[in-house]
Amino acid sequence: MAVKTLQDLLNEGVEGRGVLVRSDLNVPLDDNGQITDPGRIIASVPTLRALVEAGAKVVVMAHLGRPKGEPDPKFSLAPVAVQLAELLGRNVQLAGDVVGYDALSRSEGLTDGDVLLLENVRFDPRETSKDDAERAKLAAALVELVGDDGAFVSDGFGVVHRKQASVYDVAELLPHYAGTLVAAEVEVLAKLTEDPQRPYAVVLGGSKVSDKLAVIEALAPKVDTLVIGGGMCFTFLAAQGLSVGNSLLQAEMIETCKGLLERYADVIHLPRDIVVADKFAADADSKVVPANEIPDGWLGLDIGPESVDRFAALLTEAKTVFWNGPMGVFEFENFAAGTRGVAEAIVTATGKGAFTVVGGGDSAAAVRALGLPEDGFSHISTGGGASLEYLEGKELPGIAVLED
Repeated sequence: MAVKTLQDLLNEGVEGRGVLVRSDLNVPLDDNGQITDPGRIIASVPTLRALVEAGAKVVVMAHLGRPKGEPDPKFSLAPVAVQLAELLGRNVQLAGDVVGYDALSRSEGLTDGDVLLLENVRFDPRETSKDDAERAKLAAALVELVGDDGAFVSDGFGVVHRKQASVYDVAELLPHYAGTLVAAEVEVLAKLTEDPQRPYAVVLGGSKVSDKLAVIEALAPKVDTLVIGGGMCFTFLAAQGLSVGNSLLQAEMIETCKGLLERYADVIHLPRDIVVADKFAADADSKVVPANEIPDGWLGLDIGPESVDRFAALLTEAKTVFWNGPMGVFEFENFAAGTRGVAEAIVTATGKGAFTVVGGGDSAAAVRALGLPEDGFSHISTGGGASLEYLEGKELPGIAVLED
């Protein structure tokens, strides 16, 4: 793609200029508002540090969670500002609003190398509006914060599949550049789609078939192995005529899954055994049963050890691996073995020279939560939804708008 990069901007010179940066700082918080996985903040630092060290006046836009277009204290970026300041080793101001009086006055007071984080951009309903004119108004107000000689750096890969004011519309108003993170993500995903080394294996988990249907249909004809685990596997097992007890099931997707199994019987691999529980809880009674013997009243919360061994045998021999979605409820220790086993197999493949990509979201969180080595994977994406849409062949608005 013909896109100017952060390096192009640095070569042009940013000292004394205002630079508007769209970062992805949408991190998970616990009930006390503490960050439980700072991965996305860490990933945003290289671009911000490069701009700060070059003397730019940096104004950062980001969102957190899904506020309903109005300020909501539980979705404030305050804890993010603290973490970002620690990682950058410098003060990060947090504006009390998005484009209001506080944001404007703070932006006017910035000196070279300063960083201002705007409050959650989704506190403004125009950010996610379907009305082009509404989004354009917010974009214009955001651009005002960096002035006439400002620039825009798109570095929030997790949102580039959204046509939103801070992602898309600001790029139409300012000279625009792909940040380090966005450029790296696109380069990695291009490797997965253009000429992947074979055998090429894809591992899909997570809860719903409907969330992954488009990527299954896009990738199944192109890959050598498609491993399916997580909650979504039970709809596939039901499509084989098996009883799944109280396991997660999308009954309306059974016929679709039947069709996929018929077309791609030699590619799709389902679990042969399941770790079932008597309730959805960390302390539930559990046992391993064959996939065709899930008892009534019990629900599957992980893939079993035979499935892990079988999947691992496929994955460790692959030359290219893409993984999106956990194999079970890894947040509960008793149901984490499937995700851990599959992840360790991918790490083994990496060690043997395979190109391995973790497709963001829960999979990236699982890598960190289970204490697996992040350098055991060729790339850990920051954008689950964006990664999937890219692999589906969809145009990503936040990338398309950067192309010149």
